[in-house]
Amino acid sequence: MTYVVTENCIQCKYTDCVDVCPVDCFHEGPNFLVIDPEECIDCTLCVAECPAEAIFAEDDLPADQRQFIQINAELARTWPSIVEKKAALADADEWNGKPGKAELLKK
Repeated sequence: MTYVVTENCIQCKYTDCVDVCPVDCFHEGPNFLVIDPEECIDCTLCVAECPAEAIFAEDDLPADQRQFIQINAELARTWPSIVEKKAALADADEWNGKPGKAELLKK
């Protein structure tokens, strides 16, 4: 089992999760983070650190977020690794919790 970053991270991109990851499995895109399923060790540390509550265990994903399993796997192969906390996007707090952001994902 791996952990998956879901839709609520889009347009927020808080990086608190990156700071606690012991294996540096996060990858960064323009407005979203993903977890590399090949590197994730299922430690659960990132879940509690995510201010957007956007990280779930694969087995606990809400049904409407299941497509993010594949999205995380695909984008982790091409996006650069991120190993240090950075500032969230400027309007992250305004986007946090808004539904229907999937079409805003920049690849």
